[in-house]
Amino acid sequence: MNKIDRHEAIVRDLEREPALRVNELATRYDVSSETIRRDFSELTERGLINRTYGGAVRIISKEPALSEREHLQVAERELIARMAVDMLETNEVLLVGGGITTRYFARALAVKNEPCTVITPSFNVALALGGSSNIKTHMLPGEYNGSEGMVEGSETIEALLRFRGSKAILGASGLTAAGPSDATIPAGRIYQMMSERAARTLILADSSKFEKSALIEYAAWGPNITLVSEVEPPEILKTAIETAEAEIFTPNAVQ
Repeated sequence: MNKIDRHEAIVRDLEREPALRVNELATRYDVSSETIRRDFSELTERGLINRTYGGAVRIISKEPALSEREHLQVAERELIARMAVDMLETNEVLLVGGGITTRYFARALAVKNEPCTVITPSFNVALALGGSSNIKTHMLPGEYNGSEGMVEGSETIEALLRFRGSKAILGASGLTAAGPSDATIPAGRIYQMMSERAARTLILADSSKFEKSALIEYAAWGPNITLVSEVEPPEILKTAIETAEAEIFTPNAVQ
């Protein structure tokens, strides 16, 4: 098990167990106690766990539930969604992820009703597009996660392998110099695959996500990625994105 997989497993274990001890995890993952201590230090710095003497506990603060997030940064998300829709061409094949910002995107896409094809794991995205006469919507298979309103799992990943998209349209729980990240492992895996299966990826994220790191990084900044946001990122994040030759699209860029 490499470090990334081990970090994901530690956070996942803490979702099931309220506390973990260093020696327990060292035995569980067949590594040294010092390796686990370094893991705890890195996960604490990322805000994913809280360290205790000799162990770690789950962090209390998590991303709000989908129903709560829907009422946050509404104006910003609506603006980002309209901007992203205006970036599309006719007859695009779009791989659209789950979350709230992508739901706003789907609503804006439905209003425009230009011919395109959408492949999505999100029931909310599919419902938003259901009455659009020019938009063909394909719902991916998988195990339904009611708290996030989307399907997930190996069946979803396997189905994505049959598709190629012109653009992936994805939200993010956090944005750092390393790339966009998501708060859940299953969704992060799906978004990673969607980004890999698309010629270009649009990351739709408002400024509340800047310089925050979530559990799983699903992509690295690169020439095939565009961040769409209501304002430019802080200087350090902006420099990292531009150094990687990724694009930043804001209302100022439109003018």
